[in-house]
Amino acid sequence: MSGNSPKSNPIRVGLMGFGRIGRNLYRLATQTKDIEIPVISDVGQPDILHYLLQKDTIHGAFKHDVNFEDNNLILEDGRSTAMIMGVAPGDVPWNDYKVHLIIDATGKYLTKAHMAAHLAAGAPRVIVTNLPDESIDRIVVIGLNEGSISAKDRMISAGSSTTNPVALMLKILDDAFGVEQAMMTTVHAYTADQPLADTAGKNFRRSRSAAENIIPNETPTAKWLHAILPQFKGKFDGIALNVPVPDGSCVDLTCRIQDAETTVEAINDALRTAALKMPNIIEATDDPIVSSDVIHNRHSLVIDLKATMKTKGKLIKTLGWYDNGWGHAARLIDLIHAYAQFNDKGGAA
Repeated sequence: MSGNSPKSNPIRVGLMGFGRIGRNLYRLATQTKDIEIPVISDVGQPDILHYLLQKDTIHGAFKHDVNFEDNNLILEDGRSTAMIMGVAPGDVPWNDYKVHLIIDATGKYLTKAHMAAHLAAGAPRVIVTNLPDESIDRIVVIGLNEGSISAKDRMISAGSSTTNPVALMLKILDDAFGVEQAMMTTVHAYTADQPLADTAGKNFRRSRSAAENIIPNETPTAKWLHAILPQFKGKFDGIALNVPVPDGSCVDLTCRIQDAETTVEAINDALRTAALKMPNIIEATDDPIVSSDVIHNRHSLVIDLKATMKTKGKLIKTLGWYDNGWGHAARLIDLIHAYAQFNDKGGAA
């Protein structure tokens, strides 16, 4: 990449899974000077994965030259990435590539046993891009609890594209107004594991066409939010609705707050203030935006100030948008940088 030569001692990141999040992460990593991805493991055909990196239906053509030679991606600045076949954790000898950490972006391998297999294969630490199936060392939401990370962390979750905006919005409102209970609906773009036509799957509703239906779905955010915001254990729940758009999602959050006299103006002032304090993570807008307006937006949360509502009592409603691929990949870059502080200070690497 022109004018963006990598450092001599880069952060070396292994990547398993080169789907939407994996390819977005790769694109964002090329915009940094200090992250290298020496190896990508995926079940897909390497030349087709190279093609999908270059030509993206949602984010457009890749703006940098990347050649494909002998199953390697070669960037124009010389950074090279081996493309290898790996079906499951344990298949890739991560120690051979001298990685500082690995990102499991498959969305499939979310148990301790799966992460332990990565560690046994030489990964100093593992970050999964979704919420785990069981308790692990840490779930990190950038903007909330990255200050708590430790060199001892080995099994880490970056939350999910939905968990990040929900947790951020809820923390802002709780700090400002005291949230007694909350309920969320995430209106989420369809995902790669949904069929385009009705076909029998493991879940009744998710067996229906993603392109033609609004499909209610469970969300793991409700199960794990208390791990990030423990004060909401037993006080928060939610559901997902997968809708027929390819990208751009929103979270509809309804809260009961302590003071019935709180105004919409006061709520929006608190939301604006939070966005000013975390400009790289939260954006607040008065524009009448729709889902396509947040595509390629790096923020975890784009607050829709026009949508803020309040009843005469204590119920309030806020709406936050997010690019469920690009924004989450941007937080993974932040998390990689956060853990890099431990690479030469007794940490995993």
